[in-house]
Amino acid sequence: MSEAKPRLIVAMTGATGAVYGKRMLEILRETNCWETHLVVSGAGFINLKHELDMGRNEIHALADVVYKVDDVAAAIASGAFKVEGMVVAPCSMKTLAAIAHGLSDNLIARAADVTLKERRRLVIMPRETPLNLAHIRNMASVTEMGGIIYPPMPAFYGGAKTLDALIDETVGRVLGLFGIDIPHLFQPWEGL
Repeated sequence: MSEAKPRLIVAMTGATGAVYGKRMLEILRETNCWETHLVVSGAGFINLKHELDMGRNEIHALADVVYKVDDVAAAIASGAFKVEGMVVAPCSMKTLAAIAHGLSDNLIARAADVTLKERRRLVIMPRETPLNLAHIRNMASVTEMGGIIYPPMPAFYGGAKTLDALIDETVGRVLGLFGIDIPHLFQPWEGL
């Protein structure tokens, strides 16, 4: 991969909403301006199959570099490996808890831990409802460490007419947090 391209880690876990991670990878591939590093949990692969009828090879084909979730010696497990940040889309409550408590027992949690310790941008897209107090406290903990909690909640004021448009809006807003602006994904609010 080109050293000139900024790198973004995309992790996918077992929460519902695999379409968010998939769409993010598709958009970043289309722009060809970012190098994507993908890691998917075992439950993440189950969701990809169940929700999108996608297998490992199909999701892997959307990323530039792919890691196994148990490879804690991977490049993204080190702060010396330069990345702009990381998105966990979708993020299960198990993964959120691991990140909130520094339990680096797999590559997703370790890469998130490294992202936080290096003061890089970490965006968590939690998918659970309703939330219990442990979920809320874990979100608060990640926020206090510098992470951003971005639940994929659609905004209806943009007039999106399809589910795909609502997904694109959410993905576009998350990518915007990394300075990746893709104007056709959504209409920013400009007032009445």
